Amino acid sequence: MASFVERFGLLTAEQDRQAQEVIDRIRAEQLELVRFAFADQHGILRGKTLVAEEAISALRSGVNMTSTLLAKDTSHKTVFPVFSASGGFDFDGMQGGADFTMVADPATFHILPWAHKTGWLLCDTYLSNGQPSPLGTRQILQRAVQDLSGLGYEFVAGLEVEFHVFKREADNMALVDSGQPGIAPDVSLLSHGYQYLTEERYDGVDSTMELLRSTLTALGMPLRSLEVEMGPSQFELTFGPTVGVMPADLMMLLRSAIKQVCARAGLHATFMCRPRIPNVCSSGWHLHQSLREKTTGLNAFVPSAEGHSLSELGLHYLGGLLKHGAASTLLASPTVNGYRRFRSHSLAPDRAAWAKDNRGAMLRVLGGVGDNGSRVENRLGEPTANPYLYLASQIFSGLDGIRNRIDPGASADVPYETDAEKLPRSLQDAMNRLQADRYLCECLGERFVNYYCHIKNAELERFNLEVSEWEHREYFNLF
Repeated sequence: MASFVERFGLLTAEQDRQAQEVIDRIRAEQLELVRFAFADQHGILRGKTLVAEEAISALRSGVNMTSTLLAKDTSHKTVFPVFSASGGFDFDGMQGGADFTMVADPATFHILPWAHKTGWLLCDTYLSNGQPSPLGTRQILQRAVQDLSGLGYEFVAGLEVEFHVFKREADNMALVDSGQPGIAPDVSLLSHGYQYLTEERYDGVDSTMELLRSTLTALGMPLRSLEVEMGPSQFELTFGPTVGVMPADLMMLLRSAIKQVCARAGLHATFMCRPRIPNVCSSGWHLHQSLREKTTGLNAFVPSAEGHSLSELGLHYLGGLLKHGAASTLLASPTVNGYRRFRSHSLAPDRAAWAKDNRGAMLRVLGGVGDNGSRVENRLGEPTANPYLYLASQIFSGLDGIRNRIDPGASADVPYETDAEKLPRSLQDAMNRLQADRYLCECLGERFVNYYCHIKNAELERFNLEVSEWEHREYFNLF
């Protein structure tokens, strides 16, 4: 009997060849376990771990997962009525906690250097009828990449990611500490912060940096630099450019790897934008992007005339990013916490503006004639973002700019004072902006946008039910 993958023709001939290579490596390396994982709606890895022989079989049969995983908010609460007639969705396959199937992309195979004889594979999600899940975020990015390819270009992106690493003092595992979510761990600092890029501060956390470096290089990631950032216990990693879906795959593995190796070393790594610690500095995810001509392999953003930072195509792409900047904010900054970062004169943007080599603008343009590194740096994102949605929003926006030859206007040399559309200042505002952008809704899929906003509304409703420390301090004694 044909397997799930064979029945629906879900692997290309090249992927089938790669799958055999994975099987050969599993046996040659005598692996004992393989983790099959997919990126959920939040960009969190979920999956199952199979023993080696079962994993070999699963490359063809797929791995069944419970559909409620696609119905959860960030507290892991199911926020759709999955046991109703339709499960709360307008398509079949989600009711009653039915199964969907993960199919591994063999090109993503890695051996995890921190886990005993363990392999790892990223998967795409399919319904039981073999159709791609309309809720699969990796497949949304794949579609964006294909649309771009139809114009003769490849998407190129380099990651610049900020995050915090703390010393773990207490795990808070008492019986009363469980919940959705449970009590966060108690932590202390690895550095006091504010000695930005000083060698002494770097040397003080050298053991942590070496842990990160050795892990990421063992995974084959294009690591370029490890840096001490401005805030207490804050770090930054930068990576060389990769193509297509790979930058998003890299971000998924990066976050997961850092959190796991740090936890094993008695540390707590967090990609939360603005942790609640004194003197904190917000973390951002700056996305460097350009397009490459498929026929020549050349950077299509390199200008041909002096005085220009980008080619005509690059400027139109930039115009698309600006036009949809506010609407795409939800996908770049998807948490309540992330909107505490957007403020004037803070190295974070507050409006949809571009500027030449200016870190105050949403879009920082770098390059010039003869500069093969000509690119656009989007400073909008926070490091919690689902990378498939963030990157897809960029490609779709840029495509609109190219097809409609959108003019980005002049460089905003004073980005916090220029007359440009203000960015959303709350999660609710960001949802409203996305839902009002008919072009992005059509590109992402109206069904997906409604689904995603439903989940985000559930998170926001829980947040609004909590009484904050500020409210208690402000009103409890006054009135």
